[in-house]
Amino acid sequence: MLNGSLLQKLVQRQNTQPRPTPPINHGVYYKNTLVALCHALEDSILESDCNPVMMTAFQQGKWYLQEADRYGEIADKAQTIVILAAPDSGFREHPTSQKANVELVPLAPDDPVAQEWHLLILSPGYTAMVLCQELSQADYGDTGVPEVDLERKFYGFWTFEPELVLAAVELAIEHIQPLREDVAESLKMRVAEIRRELSQQPPLDVAQVSQDLNPIVSRVVRYLSDSHEGLSQDLETQVFPHQPELEYNIVSNKLQAFLRMAQLIDLTDLQNPHAASDVSGLCEAFAQILDLPAWQVKRLRLAGLLHRIDALPYPEASLAESEPSPLSCPLYPGRQALRMMPQLKAISQIIAHQGEYWDGSGRPGGLGYDEIPLECRILGLLVEFQRRLNRLMQEQSRSQALMEALADCQAASGHRWDPKLVETLTLLVMALQQGMTLPKEAFKLRSGLWLLNPEQNPDLFPEQVSNPSATLV
Repeated sequence: MLNGSLLQKLVQRQNTQPRPTPPINHGVYYKNTLVALCHALEDSILESDCNPVMMTAFQQGKWYLQEADRYGEIADKAQTIVILAAPDSGFREHPTSQKANVELVPLAPDDPVAQEWHLLILSPGYTAMVLCQELSQADYGDTGVPEVDLERKFYGFWTFEPELVLAAVELAIEHIQPLREDVAESLKMRVAEIRRELSQQPPLDVAQVSQDLNPIVSRVVRYLSDSHEGLSQDLETQVFPHQPELEYNIVSNKLQAFLRMAQLIDLTDLQNPHAASDVSGLCEAFAQILDLPAWQVKRLRLAGLLHRIDALPYPEASLAESEPSPLSCPLYPGRQALRMMPQLKAISQIIAHQGEYWDGSGRPGGLGYDEIPLECRILGLLVEFQRRLNRLMQEQSRSQALMEALADCQAASGHRWDPKLVETLTLLVMALQQGMTLPKEAFKLRSGLWLLNPEQNPDLFPEQVSNPSATLV
């Protein structure tokens, strides 16, 4: 990381926090991925009434001329837009720069921020951030700096997490202070107001966070998909030496959008802040006891990470009043968003049917017995076990909580749960009682591609394709 860059300062700040903070998931991004990602996050401002402070910086000011018109539209919805740009960008002459709420901050060529690509969006209702810097010539290694613009690589991360966005904005203001003191002072006042509004808000509701993020995540996935299609069209007229890596990067960031959403849902739930990672770890251990094939273990682990993607109460009154039908299951925004990725259709179905009961009285499809796919039965059981265990551990020892949570599941065996799976859960609890530990690195992912099934995605993993004996469609 560049010395003095915002990325470096933010990492240092997080490392010196008095309390543990979630890991920053750094990764490498190609330029076309970042363009699609930033456009999706920016356009979410146009579809909301969040009235944010938005700060942005590119490596070279000339790129702003390509964004000037759309930034003019965003300025009509944002309270303030601050653009860190090289003085020779030509952006100052564009009509967008004449708007009263658009401020330009000139950057010297040797300023480390001039080598970074930033997008910071801060408001009480919507926060998002992209914080990256281009790889150096040494980082590119033997391949050298790419000649094709789309193959330029950037190191950093993106997130929806309010605390991280707020910290980055405050660091950006410190950087702006000696360059444009008037802008920095104005930003300080607005950010103080936003911090005050955030502190006065009631505890965030998990379902509301999920509902608010679903359209944003869907937009990110859609824009990345469009970028993928555009790349395919470009391949007809241009040669990209690293074309497979470009495609991997796009697909990886689609998956990362869902994982980041799931992480924020967990962080919002103060009573159960590790539900996704705990369920994912339980799924992996459970699948190993059952000796399931590796592709099925991966699928269960990913379903565990994303199982709260809708975070809705279950079952809902509207569903309880109607007869279940496997052919007319209700449409949930998060699960439908997952289906935008062909690689996640099976995961969507696992999550959708985690509420089915063994005796056929569950929702949403009223499936019963072996009609319920195995992964759905496993996920539903472990989600309930983890939820019950988490609550009990707030009142009693871990050993007692494990046995009581198991007893609750055993009591519903044959009605809600598959009896054979409850027997497997008993074995798992015995192992946990004897000191077995579950993986806790679920969200420390550089890329989630390893969680996707090669068998279902031959275009992404042509060298790993095999023929599993069963699939979920």
